Amino acid sequence: MSGIVEGRVVIVTGAARGIGRGHALEFARQGAKVVVNDLGAEVDGTGSSGAAAEVVAEIEAMGGQAIVNGEDVSDFDGAERLIRAAIDHFGRLDVLVNNAGILRDRMLVNMTADEWDAVIRVHLRGTFAPLRHAAAYWRAQAKAGERVDARIINTTSSSGIYGNPGQGNYGAAKAGIAGLTIIAAKELERYGITVNAIAPAALTRMTENLIPAGATGADPDDIAPLVVWLASAEARSITGRVFNVRGGKISVAEGWHAGPETDKGSRWDPAELGAVIPALVEKAAPNALTNGRIPGRED
Repeated sequence: MSGIVEGRVVIVTGAARGIGRGHALEFARQGAKVVVNDLGAEVDGTGSSGAAAEVVAEIEAMGGQAIVNGEDVSDFDGAERLIRAAIDHFGRLDVLVNNAGILRDRMLVNMTADEWDAVIRVHLRGTFAPLRHAAAYWRAQAKAGERVDARIINTTSSSGIYGNPGQGNYGAAKAGIAGLTIIAAKELERYGITVNAIAPAALTRMTENLIPAGATGADPDDIAPLVVWLASAEARSITGRVFNVRGGKISVAEGWHAGPETDKGSRWDPAELGAVIPALVEKAAPNALTNGRIPGRED
């Protein structure tokens, strides 16, 4: 098989179903060798299945190369074993796609500590741990004088970068992933590693209660082309960016930046701020809606 990522070795976490499955299959169609990582758990992180093996079978049926990996990406040592599995089996690693996640939605006043911790662990720690071990591998290569052209693609969400009620744990984790993406891009660029993120919208097991069935542009397989391109040699100049993607629509998410300001030149008295802060807020653009659009500028 040949394509835009011909010969590259790719790890996709959470690759047994939904968006991750679409990534794994498209990488294989485009010539990559794929490590299909998944615990096979349900949406809430419980249970297990052999769904990852089914994805590997599909890849092999189309003439591609893939292996199953069942490591828990939120386990620091397990994440290291995941990275090592790719290197030991295929001889190298070129791309890491952090996609694994679970949901335990709850309004904040009803959320338990376990529901908070479980989601933060899988999403945020489960992105950090593989990223850290992959980055260490590529850094060692760069320091040894090898040419590195590596890619990390993380998965954030509109719930994290724009906000969505009922998903405080998920949104906090996804906002953390967006922030981690920008920081990692700054730290790792010197070694030949790019780090980007996507905020996908698609109808999957995780979003079936959020996106209406039959919604246009909601096919999870439509997310993969952007991810595969970001993993290619053509994308070596793109790093530290977050992309919204749904169906055929792609946009660049523009992050926090300093807006209207004032400077007294000395320490403020709290009593003075009543005449200052409301005026600053009035001048500032309102926060984006969950769809990423600024109110009044939806077009």
